Amino acid sequence: MGKLSHYFAYRHDADGHGYLEVALRGNALLRLAATNKGTAFSEAERRKLGLEGMLPPQVCTLEQQVARLYRGYCRQTDDIAKYQYLRALQERSEVRFYAMLQQHLEEMMPIVYTPTVGKAVQQYSDLYQAPRGITVSSRNIDHIDQILDDYPLLDVRMLVATDSSAILGIGDQGHGGLAICIGKLALYTAGAGLSPFHTMPVNIDVGTDRRELLEDPDYLGIHEPRLRGEAYFELLDRFVAAINRRWPKAIIQWEDFAKDVAFKVLERYRDSIASFNDDIQGTGAVTLAGLLSACRIKGERLIDQRIVVVGAGAGGVGVAKAIQDGLVHEGLTREQARRQMFVVDAGGLVVEDVSAQGYQLVVSQFADTYADWQLSGELPTLWEVVEQAQPTVLLGLTGVSGLFNEPLVRQMARNTPRPVIFPLSNPTANCEAIPLDLIHWTDGSAIVATGSPFDDVEHEGQRYSVGQGNNAFVFPGIGFAAVLGRCRRISDAMIIESAFALADYTAAHHDADARIFPPIASLRDVSVSVAARVLAVALRERIATRDDLDAGDLDALQDYVRSRAWEPRYLPYVLSESIA
Repeated sequence: MGKLSHYFAYRHDADGHGYLEVALRGNALLRLAATNKGTAFSEAERRKLGLEGMLPPQVCTLEQQVARLYRGYCRQTDDIAKYQYLRALQERSEVRFYAMLQQHLEEMMPIVYTPTVGKAVQQYSDLYQAPRGITVSSRNIDHIDQILDDYPLLDVRMLVATDSSAILGIGDQGHGGLAICIGKLALYTAGAGLSPFHTMPVNIDVGTDRRELLEDPDYLGIHEPRLRGEAYFELLDRFVAAINRRWPKAIIQWEDFAKDVAFKVLERYRDSIASFNDDIQGTGAVTLAGLLSACRIKGERLIDQRIVVVGAGAGGVGVAKAIQDGLVHEGLTREQARRQMFVVDAGGLVVEDVSAQGYQLVVSQFADTYADWQLSGELPTLWEVVEQAQPTVLLGLTGVSGLFNEPLVRQMARNTPRPVIFPLSNPTANCEAIPLDLIHWTDGSAIVATGSPFDDVEHEGQRYSVGQGNNAFVFPGIGFAAVLGRCRRISDAMIIESAFALADYTAAHHDADARIFPPIASLRDVSVSVAARVLAVALRERIATRDDLDAGDLDALQDYVRSRAWEPRYLPYVLSESIA
């Protein structure tokens, strides 16, 4: 890794052993989260680094520290208190934070990510304690080069950036969206092994249209309506250009942009800087992977399915596009794939030349598909699509709680012996249906996965697994592969490969227990598999600029991904007057 900051650098000694060279001593060393080992500083380090007498006498191991911290975590009274506990730990010590997060990932992921992070976003100004990342706005964009030069990390490879216009299912959250970026990058490190010293969360604060924020004197963001149109894209243009100048190897993950700009942002910048949109492409890939797993459980093919996607925003269209690509990958023509999928929004079926907006056209339905249906209005409603198209798959990305009601679900069960029903909206309160109801209403025949975590369901003495279609199964692997391959761009083929990689991993490791998705606890292994497969595609497409990796040797690529993964452990420290 070499020089990571003005204050510390990763080095190797003559025998190849790693150590950290630091240009700090005393209290400054303890106040920097990247260098603070706390009670784990040895007695010799305490003397050399000016720490003697500043710490309790007992020298502890990292394992002892994590055990003590976990006991403190368990004493927290609610999820927001646990979130604050973890965030405070992250600001004190990166190593201790990630050591505990990796050890308890399945338990803590709903805290650092969805659903709790949604509450943290809403309460961001009240919860704020310490800065992390950067905020770019109309007030400071003229100084963007200086802002990036002043950032404490010198070699940023991965940014998660949001304008906070469409956070999860809770909409415009202004400055609070930075919490999403922090949580996503935590999963890049815990889930894939991307070093936290190569990451940066970014809030693009272009104002907010949420009145309660604008009128709140304690709100920490810009108290102005959102920028739109040319002024908005001029700011983003300048931000992207500055990132390219400062860190030309960096990857950007665009996060939680509203549907009216999400597709424009993706298309505008994907060829000028390696970037992808997790809400569009990550959600699409993980849903396609879940659908492939469901087909495996049913003993059917993807191309045998008739699919309804409810919700035509960025997430819904991204899912529909990914499934369409999957159908074409499996042998259908593009037109055949479109005719087997029905995208529905609040106004009814999305139809070419009738109701489809520009970004929806590629997944819109043809009017002659429903020419002989009996309709109550001009466009088929959700009920009419489910009743008359007789779909086998129902996917929800609307944010509308309870939308998949009992009559609709029972109709799905009449359409097919094993209906696939995925209410994918986040957070939990916005889920289209709860798994318990779906299993009961279909007498146990439904194959269910959700976006937020739910417990498995007991029904008539049988236990039904509820898969969590979490984007964390794909985006850390996609991003890490792009970093390792030094990719010029991130292609659609790379995204789709992540879906097939996830489905293949699930089949290889969980075929016997008929899981839709692996357990969260296996996220690191999943990410290795996804990253290696995505990297292989990037190498074959010559998008990756590496010439020392073999796209045809998947085992070697997996070994390479594992070898580059950062692990939370303490290194010996060597004091230096400056870091050259």
